[in-house]
Amino acid sequence: MMLRFAGYFAVLENWVLSLTFVSTLTLAILQIVFRNVFDMGFLWLESFLRIQVLWLAMLGAMVASREGQHIKIDLLARFVSGRHAQVSKVLVSLFAAGVCGLAADASVSLVQFEMEDNLMAFGEVPIWVCQLILPVGFSVMGLRFLAESVRTVRGENA
Repeated sequence: MMLRFAGYFAVLENWVLSLTFVSTLTLAILQIVFRNVFDMGFLWLESFLRIQVLWLAMLGAMVASREGQHIKIDLLARFVSGRHAQVSKVLVSLFAAGVCGLAADASVSLVQFEMEDNLMAFGEVPIWVCQLILPVGFSVMGLRFLAESVRTVRGENA
């Protein structure tokens, strides 16, 4: 059941990432064309595109962590082997999960502060709604790193 949910979540992640990328690219090109050809543009679009870049970064990081393609600093893994390498991998995964947990907690605080300020990002969309990707993304990545450490302890991945 959990693997099926993870599969559906991965498909959703991929779709949202793809749609965000395509819409960011399309809107940026449209803005350039409108400004250079028609001497006009959409005032709200600059803010919207900045927020989409934030979403692209977080969604990309989530996908990278899911596929094990995230940036790794595994200097220790070069010098140890066997059981020590497994322990090193578990410790690194737990550390990454902890960092993501701290970042998720900080992002929740940020979103709460923005809710209190009630500032708008563009149009009638509050900034805090746009920033929800931060705690969600860091939480998902943290859970993935935690799951990776559990799989390593169980010997399910090399």
